[in-house]
Amino acid sequence: MDRRVFIKAAGAFSLAATVDELSFAAAQSFDPTEQSIAALQRALRSGAVTSEALTTAYFARIARFDHHGPEYRSVLALNPGALGVARALDLERKSNKSRGPLHGIPILLKDNIETRDPVATTAGSLALARSLRPVDAPLAARLRAAGAVILGKANLSEWANFRSTHSSSGWSGVGGQVRNAYAPERNPSGSSAGSAVAAAASFCAAAIGTETNGSILSPSSLNGLVGLKPTVGLISGKGVVPISPRQDTAGPMCRTVADAAVLAMAMAERPLGFGVHGTDLEAFRLRGVRIGAMPLPKAAHPGTAGLFADARAALEREGAAIVDLKNPPAFDELDEPEFEALLYEFKAALNDYLATLDASQVEVKTLADLIAFNRAHADEELAVFGQEIFELAEAHGPLTDLGYQKAAAILQRAADTEGLAALLGQQGVEVLLAPSNGPAELIDHVWGDRRGGGWSQIAGAAAIAGYPSLTVPAGLVCGLPVGITLVGNRNQDGLLLQVARAYERATNARVPPHLAI
Repeated sequence: MDRRVFIKAAGAFSLAATVDELSFAAAQSFDPTEQSIAALQRALRSGAVTSEALTTAYFARIARFDHHGPEYRSVLALNPGALGVARALDLERKSNKSRGPLHGIPILLKDNIETRDPVATTAGSLALARSLRPVDAPLAARLRAAGAVILGKANLSEWANFRSTHSSSGWSGVGGQVRNAYAPERNPSGSSAGSAVAAAASFCAAAIGTETNGSILSPSSLNGLVGLKPTVGLISGKGVVPISPRQDTAGPMCRTVADAAVLAMAMAERPLGFGVHGTDLEAFRLRGVRIGAMPLPKAAHPGTAGLFADARAALEREGAAIVDLKNPPAFDELDEPEFEALLYEFKAALNDYLATLDASQVEVKTLADLIAFNRAHADEELAVFGQEIFELAEAHGPLTDLGYQKAAAILQRAADTEGLAALLGQQGVEVLLAPSNGPAELIDHVWGDRRGGGWSQIAGAAAIAGYPSLTVPAGLVCGLPVGITLVGNRNQDGLLLQVARAYERATNARVPPHLAI
């Protein structure tokens, strides 16, 4: 069973065939590499480029570097309707109609987000390789209404990295192994691996990922991006293949903070929260903002420690008051209850989701069916790692079980009440600061991810409790990106973006990747 057969059968724009027919020459007059959304918009308004030509330029970069050359494998399928949408948006612009800052801007969506395009929503699994959806997920509909061109779908860690305890981030049965944008032999992190690599490598203007715990922040950090995990509920989760409705959220993965803000505002169901400091991203200054600095994790690389010290100093120079804080003891209680709760939630949410799919396209209707499908197609699906998490989840009962209720109660107390709420209630602290994880480890299909590198406990707590978190580039360690992590109160996503922009403006720490041919 070849994955390309599955993709073509689903009606996708095949990377193995149609991309090769694109004319590279058509894209040579405009180079989109490292262009921000604002810069692209200026070029579109001036007539230096059209949305159609810009879309073609991204297709050409994908063909050159993702399908050929180093084969980053970040783009799973291209949207055959993208050029037509771009042409229509160009006509709107000629008629002096603009939908705003995203008008005519090409973006990629992680392939667990449904769109009405003739491109399957697979979650990276061959079991869903023919799953065409009749309508957009609300977040995709909002982006489309704002004028974005949906280029296609990004590869991901299969089932958003909730299949095996020995998984290799960025691998899926449909798309193969995604490679880090800065070093192809290194782990891209996940589960939004393809979104991260595609955005870092300028295969799109920006990308959308999803997170349950770390799946936006970690790949963004390891690929030199700004990644925002919004307050859970700010962006609709409908039409996204689920793990945990309690923790799941989509979010932007971009090369600049301003780009992340544009996308977050387009996808959000309500205004972003900016606190008491006003709503202007560029006018915002750090003077008077109190930032709680968390201790450096013991597993942090020495280079990461140095960049974190530099970041603290930069924030202080910009006027922020840095308050040293300690991790609450309750954080040490989180790991086992979170995994237990996710097992219950995944089984319930996935069974509900699979039941909505077209039976003529998808033969699996339950998690038990999915386990059986993987066993029947073991050469393609289980060749790299197993499905022991699936099997553990299938053995769990309904959400009414006492075991689930107990785990959820521990999480609420330890991550929220005695965790982040306690930290953000100390000494007037508005935002928490920690190093992001990294630098990237080597891809390892024998042991799987090592999951080291100094991941801060506040990022995990924010994922569990639904608080917003953000990573922004801090520099390179041995040529590999690392970032800093910011966490704020619920519904203070705007404030996180403001603090991140102030830091970005002061340090200009992002270094673009060099794509080897």
